[in-house]
Amino acid sequence: MINNVNLTEGKISRALVKLALPIMGTSFIQMAYNLTDIMWLGRLSTDAVAAAGAAGFFLWLGSALVMIAQVGVGVYVAQSYGKGDLDGAKNYIDNGLQLNISIAVCYSLFLYIFRHQIIGFFNIEDANVVKMAVDYLTIISMGIIFHFLNPVFSAILNSTGNSFTPFKTNTIGLIANIVIDPLLIFGFGPFPALGIKGAALATIMSQFFVTMIFLIIGKKYKTIYSHAKMLTEPNFKIVKNIVKIGFPPFVQVGIHALISIILTRILAAFGPVAIAVQSIGSQIESISWMTSEGFSAAISAFVGQNYGANKIKRIKEGYIKGIQIIGGIGIFATILLMFGAELLFTIFTPDDPLAIKEGIIYLRILGLSQFLMAIEIGTTGAFNGLGKTIYPTANGIILNVLRIPAAIVLSKTTLGLSGVWWAITISSNLKGLVLFVLFYFYWKHFERLNYRLG
Repeated sequence: MINNVNLTEGKISRALVKLALPIMGTSFIQMAYNLTDIMWLGRLSTDAVAAAGAAGFFLWLGSALVMIAQVGVGVYVAQSYGKGDLDGAKNYIDNGLQLNISIAVCYSLFLYIFRHQIIGFFNIEDANVVKMAVDYLTIISMGIIFHFLNPVFSAILNSTGNSFTPFKTNTIGLIANIVIDPLLIFGFGPFPALGIKGAALATIMSQFFVTMIFLIIGKKYKTIYSHAKMLTEPNFKIVKNIVKIGFPPFVQVGIHALISIILTRILAAFGPVAIAVQSIGSQIESISWMTSEGFSAAISAFVGQNYGANKIKRIKEGYIKGIQIIGGIGIFATILLMFGAELLFTIFTPDDPLAIKEGIIYLRILGLSQFLMAIEIGTTGAFNGLGKTIYPTANGIILNVLRIPAAIVLSKTTLGLSGVWWAITISSNLKGLVLFVLFYFYWKHFERLNYRLG
Protein backbone atom coordinates (compact mmCIF):
# COMPACT_ATOMS: atom_id res chain seq x y z
CA MET A 1 0.00 0.00 0.00
CA ILE A 2 1.33 3.47 -0.93
CA ASN A 3 0.53 6.29 1.49
CA ASN A 4 0.78 10.00 0.73
CA VAL A 5 1.48 12.42 3.58
CA ASN A 6 -0.24 15.71 4.37
CA LEU A 7 2.59 18.07 5.36
CA THR A 8 0.27 20.88 6.43
CA GLU A 9 -0.43 19.26 9.81
CA GLY A 10 1.50 17.68 12.66
CA LYS A 11 4.95 18.26 14.15
CA ILE A 12 7.22 20.04 11.70
CA SER A 13 10.57 18.41 12.55
CA ARG A 14 9.07 14.95 12.47
CA ALA A 15 7.28 15.63 9.17
CA LEU A 16 10.43 17.04 7.56
CA VAL A 17 12.71 14.25 8.74
CA LYS A 18 10.21 11.52 7.87
CA LEU A 19 9.89 12.92 4.35
CA ALA A 20 13.57 13.81 3.97
CA LEU A 21 15.22 10.56 5.06
CA PRO A 22 13.98 8.47 2.12
CA ILE A 23 14.74 11.36 -0.28
CA MET A 24 18.24 11.62 1.17
CA GLY A 25 18.52 7.86 0.84
CA THR A 26 17.51 8.18 -2.81
CA SER A 27 20.17 10.87 -3.26
CA PHE A 28 22.75 8.59 -1.67
CA ILE A 29 21.70 5.88 -4.09
CA GLN A 30 22.12 8.21 -7.07
CA MET A 31 25.56 9.13 -5.72
CA ALA A 32 26.35 5.43 -5.28
CA TYR A 33 25.53 4.80 -8.96
CA ASN A 34 28.29 7.22 -9.93
CA LEU A 35 30.69 6.07 -7.23
CA THR A 36 30.26 2.44 -8.28
CA ASP A 37 31.19 3.30 -11.86
CA ILE A 38 34.16 5.40 -10.77
CA MET A 39 35.38 2.75 -8.30
CA TRP A 40 35.44 -0.02 -10.90
CA LEU A 41 36.81 2.22 -13.65
CA GLY A 42 39.55 3.37 -11.26
CA ARG A 43 40.67 -0.25 -11.09
CA LEU A 44 40.62 -0.39 -14.88
CA SER A 45 42.79 2.72 -15.40
CA THR A 46 43.08 6.42 -14.58
CA ASP A 47 42.46 7.11 -18.28
CA ALA A 48 39.10 5.33 -18.06
CA VAL A 49 38.11 7.54 -15.11
CA ALA A 50 39.13 10.65 -17.05
CA ALA A 51 37.12 9.52 -20.09
CA ALA A 52 33.98 8.77 -18.07
CA GLY A 53 34.43 12.06 -16.21
CA ALA A 54 34.56 14.07 -19.43
CA ALA A 55 31.52 12.32 -20.94
CA GLY A 56 29.71 12.37 -17.60
CA PHE A 57 29.39 16.15 -17.71
CA PHE A 58 26.74 15.66 -20.38
CA LEU A 59 24.75 13.41 -18.08
CA TRP A 60 24.92 16.33 -15.65
CA LEU A 61 23.71 18.67 -18.39
CA GLY A 62 20.89 16.17 -19.01
CA SER A 63 20.02 16.34 -15.32
CA ALA A 64 19.70 20.10 -15.73
CA LEU A 65 17.20 19.63 -18.58
CA VAL A 66 15.24 17.18 -16.43
CA MET A 67 14.72 19.95 -13.88
CA ILE A 68 12.35 21.81 -16.20
CA ALA A 69 9.71 19.12 -15.65
CA GLN A 70 11.03 17.81 -12.31
CA VAL A 71 10.83 21.14 -10.47
CA GLY A 72 7.85 22.55 -12.37
CA VAL A 73 5.69 19.46 -11.94
CA GLY A 74 6.89 18.92 -8.36
CA VAL A 75 5.97 22.43 -7.23
CA TYR A 76 2.52 22.42 -8.85
CA VAL A 77 1.69 18.91 -7.65
CA ALA A 78 2.66 19.89 -4.08
CA GLN A 79 0.63 23.11 -4.19
CA SER A 80 -2.38 21.37 -5.81
CA TYR A 81 -2.17 18.55 -3.28
CA GLY A 82 -2.07 21.09 -0.43
CA LYS A 83 -5.27 22.65 -1.80
CA GLY A 84 -6.91 19.24 -2.21
CA ASP A 85 -7.07 19.68 -6.02
CA LEU A 86 -6.13 16.19 -7.28
CA ASP A 87 -7.49 16.80 -10.79
CA GLY A 88 -5.24 19.83 -11.11
CA ALA A 89 -2.26 17.79 -9.93
CA LYS A 90 -2.99 15.09 -12.53
CA ASN A 91 -3.18 17.68 -15.31
CA TYR A 92 0.28 18.92 -14.40
CA ILE A 93 1.59 15.35 -14.33
CA ASP A 94 0.19 14.57 -17.81
CA ASN A 95 1.65 17.65 -19.43
CA GLY A 96 4.90 17.49 -17.48
CA LEU A 97 5.64 13.93 -18.60
CA GLN A 98 4.87 14.82 -22.22
CA LEU A 99 7.24 17.78 -22.01
CA ASN A 100 9.94 15.72 -20.30
CA ILE A 101 9.90 12.92 -22.89
CA SER A 102 10.05 15.42 -25.76
CA ILE A 103 13.13 17.08 -24.26
CA ALA A 104 14.74 13.69 -23.60
CA VAL A 105 14.36 12.54 -27.22
CA CYS A 106 15.83 15.78 -28.57
CA TYR A 107 18.78 15.65 -26.17
CA SER A 108 19.44 11.98 -26.97
CA LEU A 109 19.68 12.81 -30.68
CA PHE A 110 21.96 15.79 -29.96
CA LEU A 111 24.41 13.68 -27.93
CA TYR A 112 24.55 10.92 -30.52
CA ILE A 113 24.91 13.13 -33.60
CA PHE A 114 27.54 15.47 -32.11
CA ARG A 115 29.37 12.99 -29.84
CA HIS A 116 32.76 13.49 -31.52
CA GLN A 117 32.53 17.28 -31.46
CA ILE A 118 31.33 17.23 -27.84
CA ILE A 119 34.34 15.26 -26.59
CA GLY A 120 36.65 17.17 -28.94
CA PHE A 121 35.77 20.39 -27.10
CA PHE A 122 37.93 19.33 -24.14
CA ASN A 123 41.14 19.32 -26.21
CA ILE A 124 42.28 16.09 -24.55
CA GLU A 125 45.59 15.12 -26.15
CA ASP A 126 45.48 11.43 -25.21
CA ALA A 127 43.79 9.64 -28.14
CA ASN A 128 42.87 6.62 -26.00
CA VAL A 129 41.02 8.81 -23.50
CA VAL A 130 39.15 10.54 -26.35
CA LYS A 131 38.09 7.20 -27.88
CA MET A 132 36.84 5.85 -24.55
CA ALA A 133 34.92 9.07 -23.84
CA VAL A 134 33.19 8.90 -27.24
CA ASP A 135 32.30 5.23 -26.70
CA TYR A 136 30.85 6.01 -23.27
CA LEU A 137 28.82 8.97 -24.54
CA THR A 138 27.48 6.99 -27.52
CA ILE A 139 25.96 4.30 -25.31
CA ILE A 140 24.65 6.76 -22.71
CA SER A 141 22.89 8.80 -25.41
CA MET A 142 20.84 5.76 -26.45
CA GLY A 143 19.34 5.20 -23.01
CA ILE A 144 19.22 8.68 -21.54
CA ILE A 145 15.41 8.82 -21.68
CA PHE A 146 15.31 6.65 -18.53
CA HIS A 147 17.68 9.12 -16.87
CA PHE A 148 15.03 11.76 -17.62
CA LEU A 149 11.92 9.87 -16.48
CA ASN A 150 12.97 8.59 -13.05
CA PRO A 151 13.57 11.98 -11.33
CA VAL A 152 10.13 13.19 -12.48
CA PHE A 153 8.38 10.09 -11.09
CA SER A 154 10.29 10.63 -7.83
CA ALA A 155 9.36 14.33 -7.70
CA ILE A 156 5.66 13.55 -8.21
CA LEU A 157 5.62 11.08 -5.32
CA ASN A 158 7.78 13.32 -3.08
CA SER A 159 5.35 16.20 -3.62
CA THR A 160 2.46 14.10 -2.29
CA GLY A 161 4.52 13.28 0.81
CA ASN A 162 5.46 9.78 -0.37
CA SER A 163 9.25 9.70 -0.46
CA PHE A 164 9.66 6.06 0.57
CA THR A 165 8.54 4.56 -2.75
CA PRO A 166 11.20 6.42 -4.81
CA PHE A 167 13.79 5.33 -2.25
CA LYS A 168 12.85 1.66 -2.53
CA THR A 169 12.66 1.81 -6.30
CA ASN A 170 16.03 3.49 -6.74
CA THR A 171 17.58 1.05 -4.25
CA ILE A 172 16.65 -1.82 -6.56
CA GLY A 173 18.29 0.05 -9.44
CA LEU A 174 21.47 0.55 -7.41
CA ILE A 175 21.68 -3.14 -6.56
CA ALA A 176 21.30 -3.96 -10.24
CA ASN A 177 24.09 -1.50 -11.08
CA ILE A 178 26.43 -2.93 -8.43
CA VAL A 179 25.91 -6.44 -9.83
CA ILE A 180 26.07 -5.56 -13.53
CA ASP A 181 28.97 -3.04 -13.43
CA PRO A 182 31.93 -5.40 -12.74
CA LEU A 183 30.44 -8.14 -14.92
CA LEU A 184 30.33 -5.89 -17.98
CA ILE A 185 33.52 -3.90 -17.29
CA PHE A 186 35.85 -6.84 -16.55
CA GLY A 187 33.86 -9.77 -17.95
CA PHE A 188 32.88 -12.98 -16.19
CA GLY A 189 31.84 -16.32 -17.63
CA PRO A 190 29.62 -15.61 -20.66
CA PHE A 191 30.00 -11.84 -20.20
CA PRO A 192 32.82 -10.34 -22.34
CA ALA A 193 35.08 -7.63 -20.88
CA LEU A 194 33.67 -4.39 -22.31
CA GLY A 195 35.71 -1.89 -20.30
CA ILE A 196 34.25 1.61 -20.24
CA LYS A 197 31.44 0.50 -22.60
CA GLY A 198 30.35 -1.93 -19.90
CA ALA A 199 30.09 0.90 -17.35
CA ALA A 200 27.85 2.88 -19.71
CA LEU A 201 25.66 -0.16 -20.44
CA ALA A 202 25.32 -0.95 -16.74
CA THR A 203 24.18 2.62 -16.08
CA ILE A 204 21.41 2.69 -18.68
CA MET A 205 20.26 -0.87 -17.90
CA SER A 206 19.89 0.02 -14.22
CA GLN A 207 17.97 3.20 -15.03
CA PHE A 208 15.71 1.16 -17.33
CA PHE A 209 14.91 -1.23 -14.45
CA VAL A 210 13.99 1.73 -12.24
CA THR A 211 11.63 3.16 -14.88
CA MET A 212 9.90 -0.19 -15.29
CA ILE A 213 9.43 -0.51 -11.52
CA PHE A 214 7.92 2.99 -11.29
CA LEU A 215 5.44 2.06 -14.02
CA ILE A 216 4.56 -1.28 -12.41
CA ILE A 217 4.07 0.36 -9.00
CA GLY A 218 1.94 3.06 -10.60
CA LYS A 219 -0.45 0.52 -12.11
CA LYS A 220 -0.54 -1.80 -9.10
CA TYR A 221 -1.14 0.81 -6.40
CA LYS A 222 -3.01 3.41 -8.46
CA THR A 223 -0.55 6.19 -7.73
CA ILE A 224 -1.32 9.76 -8.75
CA TYR A 225 0.58 9.26 -12.05
CA SER A 226 -0.85 5.79 -12.82
CA HIS A 227 -3.32 7.05 -15.43
CA ALA A 228 -1.14 9.68 -17.05
CA LYS A 229 -2.48 10.58 -20.49
CA MET A 230 0.55 10.65 -22.76
CA LEU A 231 -1.16 10.76 -26.15
CA THR A 232 -3.63 13.59 -25.56
CA GLU A 233 -3.14 17.09 -26.92
CA PRO A 234 -0.98 19.08 -24.48
CA ASN A 235 -2.47 21.99 -22.56
CA PHE A 236 -0.05 24.74 -23.48
CA LYS A 237 -1.12 26.96 -20.59
CA ILE A 238 -0.12 24.21 -18.15
CA VAL A 239 3.10 23.53 -20.07
CA LYS A 240 3.89 27.25 -19.90
CA ASN A 241 3.34 27.23 -16.13
CA ILE A 242 5.64 24.22 -15.71
CA VAL A 243 8.35 25.83 -17.82
CA LYS A 244 7.98 29.13 -15.96
CA ILE A 245 8.80 27.37 -12.67
CA GLY A 246 11.25 24.77 -13.98
CA PHE A 247 13.23 26.85 -16.47
CA PRO A 248 15.19 28.96 -13.95
CA PRO A 249 16.54 25.88 -12.07
CA PHE A 250 17.43 24.33 -15.43
CA VAL A 251 19.34 27.46 -16.40
CA GLN A 252 21.14 27.52 -13.06
CA VAL A 253 22.18 23.86 -13.10
CA GLY A 254 22.81 23.90 -16.85
CA ILE A 255 25.15 26.87 -16.62
CA HIS A 256 26.83 25.22 -13.62
CA ALA A 257 27.40 22.12 -15.76
CA LEU A 258 28.67 24.20 -18.71
CA ILE A 259 31.04 26.07 -16.42
CA SER A 260 32.34 22.76 -15.09
CA ILE A 261 32.86 21.64 -18.69
CA ILE A 262 34.92 24.79 -19.34
CA LEU A 263 36.86 24.22 -16.11
CA THR A 264 37.60 20.68 -17.29
CA ARG A 265 39.04 22.12 -20.49
CA ILE A 266 41.30 24.26 -18.28
CA LEU A 267 42.21 21.14 -16.30
CA ALA A 268 43.08 19.26 -19.50
CA ALA A 269 46.23 21.39 -19.70
CA PHE A 270 47.41 19.63 -16.54
CA GLY A 271 46.89 16.16 -18.09
CA PRO A 272 44.46 13.23 -17.63
CA VAL A 273 45.29 12.89 -13.92
CA ALA A 274 43.82 16.34 -13.22
CA ILE A 275 40.58 15.39 -14.99
CA ALA A 276 40.46 12.09 -13.11
CA VAL A 277 41.02 13.86 -9.77
CA GLN A 278 38.18 16.27 -10.48
CA SER A 279 35.92 13.40 -11.58
CA ILE A 280 36.63 11.25 -8.51
CA GLY A 281 36.77 14.17 -6.09
CA SER A 282 33.44 15.62 -7.20
CA GLN A 283 31.80 12.22 -6.75
CA ILE A 284 33.18 11.91 -3.22
CA GLU A 285 32.12 15.48 -2.45
CA SER A 286 28.63 14.61 -3.66
CA ILE A 287 28.18 12.82 -0.33
CA SER A 288 27.27 16.23 1.06
CA TRP A 289 25.59 18.06 -1.79
CA MET A 290 23.38 15.17 -2.90
CA THR A 291 22.34 14.57 0.71
CA SER A 292 21.59 18.27 1.02
CA GLU A 293 19.60 18.22 -2.22
CA GLY A 294 17.57 15.33 -0.84
CA PHE A 295 16.67 17.40 2.20
CA SER A 296 16.10 20.41 -0.04
CA ALA A 297 13.46 18.41 -1.95
CA ALA A 298 11.73 17.72 1.37
CA ILE A 299 11.80 21.44 2.24
CA SER A 300 10.39 22.26 -1.20
CA ALA A 301 7.49 19.79 -0.82
CA PHE A 302 6.82 21.01 2.73
CA VAL A 303 6.83 24.68 1.72
CA GLY A 304 4.76 23.95 -1.41
CA GLN A 305 1.99 22.13 0.45
CA ASN A 306 1.81 24.73 3.22
CA TYR A 307 1.88 27.57 0.71
CA GLY A 308 -1.05 25.94 -1.07
CA ALA A 309 -2.84 25.65 2.28
CA ASN A 310 -1.91 29.30 3.14
CA LYS A 311 -0.13 28.31 6.38
CA ILE A 312 2.47 31.08 6.38
CA LYS A 313 3.74 30.70 9.95
CA ARG A 314 4.28 26.97 9.43
CA ILE A 315 6.43 27.66 6.33
CA LYS A 316 8.78 29.87 8.36
CA GLU A 317 9.06 27.32 11.17
CA GLY A 318 9.71 24.56 8.64
CA TYR A 319 12.46 26.54 6.92
CA ILE A 320 14.25 27.30 10.17
CA LYS A 321 14.17 23.69 11.31
CA GLY A 322 15.20 22.47 7.87
CA ILE A 323 18.18 24.82 7.70
CA GLN A 324 19.34 23.73 11.15
CA ILE A 325 19.37 20.10 10.04
CA ILE A 326 20.92 20.74 6.65
CA GLY A 327 23.60 22.95 8.21
CA GLY A 328 24.55 20.02 10.43
CA ILE A 329 24.99 17.91 7.29
CA GLY A 330 27.38 20.54 5.91
CA ILE A 331 29.47 20.61 9.09
CA PHE A 332 29.73 16.81 9.11
CA ALA A 333 30.82 16.86 5.44
CA THR A 334 33.54 19.41 6.21
CA ILE A 335 34.97 17.21 8.97
CA LEU A 336 34.79 14.11 6.76
CA LEU A 337 36.53 15.68 3.76
CA MET A 338 39.20 17.47 5.80
CA PHE A 339 40.24 14.52 7.96
CA GLY A 340 39.30 11.54 5.78
CA ALA A 341 40.65 12.81 2.44
CA GLU A 342 43.44 10.26 2.01
CA LEU A 343 41.30 7.27 3.00
CA LEU A 344 38.42 8.34 0.77
CA PHE A 345 40.52 8.95 -2.33
CA THR A 346 42.59 5.79 -1.95
CA ILE A 347 39.42 3.71 -2.23
CA PHE A 348 39.00 4.82 -5.84
CA THR A 349 42.60 4.96 -7.13
CA PRO A 350 44.66 2.62 -4.92
CA ASP A 351 47.48 2.27 -7.47
CA ASP A 352 48.06 5.89 -8.56
CA PRO A 353 50.10 7.87 -5.96
CA LEU A 354 49.99 11.11 -7.99
CA ALA A 355 46.20 11.00 -8.29
CA ILE A 356 45.90 10.30 -4.55
CA LYS A 357 48.20 13.22 -3.70
CA GLU A 358 46.25 15.68 -5.85
CA GLY A 359 42.95 14.20 -4.70
CA ILE A 360 43.75 14.87 -1.03
CA ILE A 361 44.40 18.53 -1.87
CA TYR A 362 41.11 18.71 -3.78
CA LEU A 363 39.01 17.28 -0.95
CA ARG A 364 40.58 19.42 1.76
CA ILE A 365 40.08 22.64 -0.20
CA LEU A 366 36.50 21.76 -1.18
CA GLY A 367 35.83 20.70 2.41
CA LEU A 368 35.93 24.37 3.42
CA SER A 369 32.80 25.09 1.36
CA GLN A 370 30.45 22.38 2.61
CA PHE A 371 28.51 24.28 5.31
CA LEU A 372 27.50 27.29 3.19
CA MET A 373 26.93 25.04 0.16
CA ALA A 374 24.39 23.08 2.23
CA ILE A 375 22.71 26.33 3.32
CA GLU A 376 22.43 27.40 -0.33
CA ILE A 377 20.85 24.09 -1.36
CA GLY A 378 18.36 24.12 1.52
CA THR A 379 17.36 27.72 0.85
CA THR A 380 16.91 26.88 -2.84
CA GLY A 381 14.34 24.26 -1.78
CA ALA A 382 12.40 26.89 0.17
CA PHE A 383 12.39 29.34 -2.75
CA ASN A 384 11.31 26.54 -5.12
CA GLY A 385 8.41 25.56 -2.85
CA LEU A 386 7.17 29.15 -3.00
CA GLY A 387 7.47 29.09 -6.80
CA LYS A 388 10.19 31.79 -6.69
CA THR A 389 12.90 29.91 -8.56
CA ILE A 390 14.44 33.04 -10.08
CA TYR A 391 16.31 34.05 -6.90
CA PRO A 392 18.50 30.95 -6.52
CA THR A 393 18.92 30.87 -10.30
CA ALA A 394 20.29 34.42 -10.54
CA ASN A 395 22.53 33.89 -7.52
CA GLY A 396 23.88 30.61 -8.88
CA ILE A 397 24.48 31.86 -12.41
CA ILE A 398 26.38 35.01 -11.45
CA LEU A 399 28.69 33.37 -8.92
CA ASN A 400 29.22 30.19 -10.95
CA VAL A 401 30.22 32.22 -14.01
CA LEU A 402 32.83 34.02 -11.90
CA ARG A 403 34.51 30.64 -11.34
CA ILE A 404 35.96 30.72 -14.85
CA PRO A 405 38.06 33.92 -14.62
CA ALA A 406 38.92 33.06 -11.02
CA ALA A 407 40.14 29.59 -12.03
CA ILE A 408 42.18 30.97 -14.96
CA VAL A 409 43.85 33.62 -12.80
CA LEU A 410 44.49 31.43 -9.75
CA SER A 411 45.75 28.45 -11.77
CA LYS A 412 48.39 30.65 -13.40
CA THR A 413 49.82 31.66 -10.02
CA THR A 414 51.99 29.49 -7.78
CA LEU A 415 48.78 27.67 -6.78
CA GLY A 416 48.71 25.86 -10.12
CA LEU A 417 46.05 23.14 -10.21
CA SER A 418 44.93 24.01 -6.67
CA GLY A 419 43.89 27.44 -7.96
CA VAL A 420 40.98 25.80 -9.79
CA TRP A 421 39.82 24.12 -6.56
CA TRP A 422 40.07 27.42 -4.65
CA ALA A 423 37.94 29.16 -7.31
CA ILE A 424 35.20 26.57 -6.77
CA THR A 425 35.36 26.79 -2.97
CA ILE A 426 35.26 30.59 -2.80
CA SER A 427 32.27 30.82 -5.16
CA SER A 428 30.38 28.07 -3.26
CA ASN A 429 30.75 29.96 0.00
CA LEU A 430 29.59 33.20 -1.57
CA LYS A 431 26.53 31.49 -3.13
CA GLY A 432 25.40 30.16 0.24
CA LEU A 433 25.89 33.42 2.07
CA VAL A 434 24.21 35.60 -0.58
CA LEU A 435 21.17 33.32 -1.02
CA PHE A 436 20.57 33.07 2.72
CA VAL A 437 20.56 36.87 2.98
CA LEU A 438 18.25 37.12 -0.06
CA PHE A 439 15.76 34.72 1.53
CA TYR A 440 15.84 36.64 4.81
CA PHE A 441 14.86 39.91 3.13
CA TYR A 442 12.37 38.23 0.76
CA TRP A 443 10.62 36.56 3.69
CA LYS A 444 10.34 39.85 5.61
CA HIS A 445 8.63 41.36 2.56
CA PHE A 446 6.44 38.26 2.13
CA GLU A 447 5.27 38.38 5.77
CA ARG A 448 4.44 42.11 5.55
CA LEU A 449 2.44 41.54 2.36
CA ASN A 450 0.44 38.67 3.83
CA TYR A 451 -0.16 40.60 7.04
CA ARG A 452 -1.73 43.43 5.04
CA LEU A 453 -3.83 41.04 2.96
CA GLY A 454 -4.93 38.87 5.86
